[in-house]
Amino acid sequence: MPDGFRHWPVTATMGRVTIGILTSGGDCPGLNAVIRGAVIKGDRIHHESFVGIKDGWRGLVEDDIEPLPRYDVRGLSRLGGTILGTSRTNPFDHGGAARVREVMAGHEMTGLIAIGGEGTLTAARRLSDEGIPVVGVPKTIDNDLSATDYTFGFDTAVSIATESIDRLRTTAESHHRCMVVEVMGRHVGWIALHAGIASGAHAILIPEVDVSLEQICEWVEMARDRGRAPVVVVAEGFVPEGVEHVHAPRGLDAFGRPRLGGIGEQLAPALEEKTGIETRSATLGHLQRGGVPSAYDRVLATRFGTAAVDAVVDKQWGSMVSLIGTDIESVDLHSATTVLKTVPRERWDEAAILFG
Repeated sequence: MPDGFRHWPVTATMGRVTIGILTSGGDCPGLNAVIRGAVIKGDRIHHESFVGIKDGWRGLVEDDIEPLPRYDVRGLSRLGGTILGTSRTNPFDHGGAARVREVMAGHEMTGLIAIGGEGTLTAARRLSDEGIPVVGVPKTIDNDLSATDYTFGFDTAVSIATESIDRLRTTAESHHRCMVVEVMGRHVGWIALHAGIASGAHAILIPEVDVSLEQICEWVEMARDRGRAPVVVVAEGFVPEGVEHVHAPRGLDAFGRPRLGGIGEQLAPALEEKTGIETRSATLGHLQRGGVPSAYDRVLATRFGTAAVDAVVDKQWGSMVSLIGTDIESVDLHSATTVLKTVPRERWDEAAILFG
């Protein structure tokens, strides 16, 4: 077993034990497939029972918990969203580990499966450090967790973004306009990079790479001069060269992170003013998180769910299930949440050859 996992004693009596499952943070396609995989394998193979925690950490600290029998997870893999609900509640604002331990004891929970992204798994890591028996499942359409090659939801988000950009391109070409398309990506630009390459964008702007407005205008004008309708794909966390702060007009969330959005609306008039090309912006926003998961995400999420139950049975507390190559492995939550997986400069450089 890899180093770094914590092994807390199991206090339940012999027989069926109870595992809690929660989904926290932003929703994404594939969450229900994780729940289904975990409950079915846990019931059929390990003979364990489950409870569903409503709305992420909120349900845990407020004791909003219901039984989650195998019957309730039938047919879930194809459904988007999460049947458990979600929120951005920070458990450390509501009693922290002491309150979590109290509620878990009241429901005789011997382990907890926390499905979420950076914020959720950071909270899970802190709870684990304070003795809470928890296993993490990586969920983020941003694909920004460094300890896993891919996270479920990313493939679906890229597919939705690519199709949306393709649709916007046709109307842009009809009117000879430039189109600025804003996609999600708080700190990393994986969605923008993949969707931009797939859709043949003339510029891709990501948080990891500084690009000046003058350079963007040059790419836009190059595309216009070749008779094309320029398409610029920008991640929401992109900061133009010379600007100090990310565009965050809606304040902070419960974890102290800026609520992003609007960089596309800023860029569009600036590009129109400097290039003379009529420019429109479109923010895809929550479209990328909605709808049914792709086949790839359904498979990956199901595998994560079944592996998470195995990790609970093996008492690998403080671990996270992870995709390494084509295998599902367990890694330490500390390694999973300490460093973000950013886009390497060479990956962006590969795409930049095609800009303009």
